[in-house]
Amino acid sequence: MKWASILSEERGSEAAAEDAAARLRSALGASPDLVTLFASGHHAERYDSVLDLLARKFPGATLIGCSGLSVIGGGHELEACPGVALAGATLPGVDIHSFALDADSLPGPDADAASWHDQVGIDAQGKPQFVLLADPFRFPTEHLIRGMDLAYPSAVKVGGLASGGEPGQNALWLGAELRRSGLVGLALSGNVTIDPVVAQGCRPIGSPLFVTHCHDNLLQRLDGQPAIEILEQLFESASPADRKLFRSSLFLGIEMEAGQGEYRQGDFLIRNIIGIDPNEGSLAVAAPLQPAQVVQFHVRDAVASAEDLDRCLSRYSSDPGPNKARGALLFSCLGRGVGLYGTPDHDSSAFRSRVGDVPLAGFFGNGEIGPVQQRTYLHGYTSAFAIFREGEPGRAAVQPGRIRPTRPG
Repeated sequence: MKWASILSEERGSEAAAEDAAARLRSALGASPDLVTLFASGHHAERYDSVLDLLARKFPGATLIGCSGLSVIGGGHELEACPGVALAGATLPGVDIHSFALDADSLPGPDADAASWHDQVGIDAQGKPQFVLLADPFRFPTEHLIRGMDLAYPSAVKVGGLASGGEPGQNALWLGAELRRSGLVGLALSGNVTIDPVVAQGCRPIGSPLFVTHCHDNLLQRLDGQPAIEILEQLFESASPADRKLFRSSLFLGIEMEAGQGEYRQGDFLIRNIIGIDPNEGSLAVAAPLQPAQVVQFHVRDAVASAEDLDRCLSRYSSDPGPNKARGALLFSCLGRGVGLYGTPDHDSSAFRSRVGDVPLAGFFGNGEIGPVQQRTYLHGYTSAFAIFREGEPGRAAVQPGRIRPTRPG
């Protein structure tokens, strides 16, 4: 298995594709089996020509990708500038199955696993692992994720939502076909493992708490007290810097594995707080809640995001499995990058520092797909990595200490 990643900043669309394709072939020293393409919206009027050129340059390769407001390749994150990023791989012993799905053809909410196998075109016996790219506006990604977890419960699923355009303007491609909606995906099986690393970019504050009263997404009481009172107490005890974050970057982490005795950073699915009812003392959260769930408030800033990313990558690199990483894809939130960190190439540099000089490509999207606690979710503000290596999955990463919540009463 060999990977290479190329970023072309040529202004002309065909020139950028020619440049990237030539350098990719040179870096690989062979014709690739797989090519991923991420192109900025600056090339939107010439997407068809770019696809046609790459299909002719790499006739035996599976070609997949999407548009991105900003693209990642060759160790750099090219933000809001014209760019074409390619990653290519030779994958001996790997079966590559590509597929495209439309919103109106998906199985319904009560469909069984076999219905999803039929739609995707592959069953679970071959232990496929998935890369998924979807339209952010007209495709029910969360419904798809639930169905995929049902149909392929042990499979890794990583990906992102296209960006760079208004509804109907984002692009997905599979082979030489350009699609303006739906989803395109890869199922890889055989001599390959995809290791997911999902950095949600937040740090916990306060202590884990039990949900004692809620209704749908309305959080009413925590540990028997009105939720807003708990939040006010947390604000009073917070540092001046954290108090500022309460106004714009406060989130709720929801436990992903019920019944844990102790919790650590990364055990929570991070969701937005979308409203406050001071009269009722409740908070509206962008996720359904259940009584007796454990939750913890989180904040996000450049420091928290950088520390969380470093923690996740360090945990991965401390136990990377029996074979070293060969290549990786990065699906990063539009809210990260220079706008968050104040410096370019942050997440790519962090990856290189912890994992090594592994070819990396990707894009900044409207959402990220990746697992938390063995379930797949659609995230925001996240960097989700798909790290490719040969052979079977390795051992679980070393886990840091956990915090035990105290049940009220």
